[in-house]
Parts: sequence; C-alpha cells; structure tokens
Amino acid sequence: AKPVLLGITKASLQTRSFISAASFQETTRVLTDAAVNGKVDTLEGLKENVIVGRLIPAGTGGMLRRLRKEAAKRDDLIAKEKAKFDAEKALAAPAEGGGALR
Repeated sequence: AKPVLLGITKASLQTRSFISAASFQETTRVLTDAAVNGKVDTLEGLKENVIVGRLIPAGTGGMLRRLRKEAAKRDDLIAKEKAKFDAEKALAAPAEGGGALR
C-alpha cells in the first residue's frame, strides 16, 4: 500500500466509524449516508466509544472487551456442541424404543 497524504478534514472522514466521522465535520451528510446505507458502527475506536459513553478499548476497557469477546466465542461453541448432542440424542431415541408406535 502506498502512503497518501490527506488533509485533516478528508482524513477524518475516511475512517470506518461513521460516528467518528460525523463528530468532525459534515455531520448531517455522514449520518444520513450511514442511515440510508444501513451501516453498523462496531465502536472499535477510542473516539466513538467516548461519544456514546462506553469504556474505551484501552487499559481496563480493552481487557474487558477482549474477555467479553472470548466469552462470547466460548458460549457459541458450547451452544453448537449442545445442539449437536441433542440432535444425536434425538436420532438415537427411536432406536432405543424398539420402533413400536403408540
């Protein structure tokens, strides 16, 4: 990637976070564009987290975020394993009953 020199206004509007971009300049245009295009701000940077009043992703806030992310991954894995187990159990249940209809 080749470095490009941008002015401060242009650089601030080039961010992935529309909340961060809207806080600098052209607020109405940036927010309208985000709404029309159904954009989702993942709140990964410092500026957008300060704007919405959340812990910043640094220091304690960064550690809590990483822990929550890891916990969510583990929860998903447990849910998938449980669903797999339940499906296998459901398939095995008719064989155990002798196949008789009631």
